[in-house]
Amino acid sequence: MTTRPAPRTRLSRSAGAGAAVLLVLGAATACSSDEAGAGSRSGSGSGELSGAVTVFAAASLTESFTTLGERFEKANPGTEVTFSFGGSDSLAAGITSGAPADVFASASPKTMKIVTDAGDAAGTPVTFVRNQLEIATLPGNPDHISSLKDLTDPKLKVVLCDKKVPCGAAAQTALDASGLKLTPVSYEQDVKSALTKVELKEADAALVYKTDVHAAGDKVVGVDFPEAAEAVNDYPIALLEDAPNAVAAEAFIAYVRSDEGQRVLADAGFLTS
Repeated sequence: MTTRPAPRTRLSRSAGAGAAVLLVLGAATACSSDEAGAGSRSGSGSGELSGAVTVFAAASLTESFTTLGERFEKANPGTEVTFSFGGSDSLAAGITSGAPADVFASASPKTMKIVTDAGDAAGTPVTFVRNQLEIATLPGNPDHISSLKDLTDPKLKVVLCDKKVPCGAAAQTALDASGLKLTPVSYEQDVKSALTKVELKEADAALVYKTDVHAAGDKVVGVDFPEAAEAVNDYPIALLEDAPNAVAAEAFIAYVRSDEGQRVLADAGFLTS
């Protein structure tokens, strides 16, 4: 399994790729929508699946999707899952510009809509998890941050995600809900970049996802705040229209939505249904 930046060349859909999409959709219709059943298909190890699956996924999915990719490959010898992680808006722009990919997992319906509006999604995206914001502070919380309002202290260096990316949009929603205004020292292009500022002690706090605080371990301390409930993000996933390996891609999506996949995501701090 590898992680790489997304290429930017347009992939033309061949008749074979179109047939593969139809095959997958037909199989999905014939099978039960039960997630555990979908998971058993991807985890059968029957040898029917092969080839590379390229997944564009939101940065906040880095740890959990890496684990899922490793398990999917182990269950399906002959497959290789390649990830491009980053800000959902940048990934969506890459897809609509022609970057070859099989699957898109976004951190918000708004960024997924960029792809669906361009006609680059095969079928209707489905929500597979949700995520909620948390304040990441320095270890030991030396500034005694206990609320969203505390972040408005001008003495604090606070980092936010850019408003164009889902974590930034969620932060703005939470701030609006509380009637607060916050001027950060920087806007970052994705949630991992925002968290890194705190980990490197270049910032006192950042508004990130609970899952990122969880993944950082003892490098940061998380502080819950009630306004986060006003900005919970749905994460949709979709098979892409020009997927080079549509059959294996659909199996990977089924695995993400399976009981086992949902356990991995829940262990990472995501909210599952």
